[in-house]
Amino acid sequence: MCRRACLGIAAGLVLIAGLERSTSPAPPPGFLGAYAWSVADPLFGGMSGLEISADGNHFVAITDRSNATRGALQRDAEGRITRISAAPFEPLTDATGAVFPTERNDSEGLAIGTNGRMFVSFEGPARVQSYARFGGTSQQLPIPDAFLLMTKNSALESLAVGADDTLYTVPENTPQNGPFPLFQFRQGQWNSPFRIARIGNFLPVGADIGPEGRLYLLERQFRGLAGFASRLRRFDLNASGEAIGLVLLQTAPGVHDNLEGVAVWRDAEGRLTASMVSDNNFMGFLATEIVEYRLPD
Repeated sequence: MCRRACLGIAAGLVLIAGLERSTSPAPPPGFLGAYAWSVADPLFGGMSGLEISADGNHFVAITDRSNATRGALQRDAEGRITRISAAPFEPLTDATGAVFPTERNDSEGLAIGTNGRMFVSFEGPARVQSYARFGGTSQQLPIPDAFLLMTKNSALESLAVGADDTLYTVPENTPQNGPFPLFQFRQGQWNSPFRIARIGNFLPVGADIGPEGRLYLLERQFRGLAGFASRLRRFDLNASGEAIGLVLLQTAPGVHDNLEGVAVWRDAEGRLTASMVSDNNFMGFLATEIVEYRLPD
């Protein structure tokens, strides 16, 4: 979800949207394509989490209002998306099968484990829900004290799961603009193996564990009327202390809209690919699109 400051300039963005689109800088190297996604469904919008199958042809996505969908991606010979077929959106539910009330429905991060178990992180209150299957009821994972100190709009935007079903999450912001703790959930307990260095004004909004076992962190910088800039960093999970990571791509403001969810996978030719989905905050002048880049190994 875009932080509340984004919404305060919505009127200005409407007025200059056309001009920005006509003068936007080019995407950085590795750009594969961007597919504008639109569905005639009142629950569509606010896309915040994305998972892509190992072959790049199927997906699961969630919105930041606790709704989820899944479907198929059709691609051309170059691997670019040409069509999205999605099922109707379904509400995420709690352990009793009830939908989450408004004050608890800010779903942000999505991760799918090796057995198909689905995990969703929430910003308010900060927590992770575990689903045995898509469309089923959920169980709330234990909440560490550190989660209780997080503010509603700066909490668990990012969520990823490793091949051993270890979960990883990063808060969107921290007090005093310090480094971002990486939280790890393994064998029923949370710990923090290392911290992620804060570089500039970018904030973490999405995460994934790539097919080779490294952590990919999608970060966003909001530049007011200039729009959004995005950055993708990669980290080894055996890092310690304060890790800087490797910057794989960084866009200038206005190249893409509000990218929030990320999935990393390899195509049939073994090329590492990042797929990212944008959150339009349920505003018609912002795009919902899946943006894809080829990444270096």
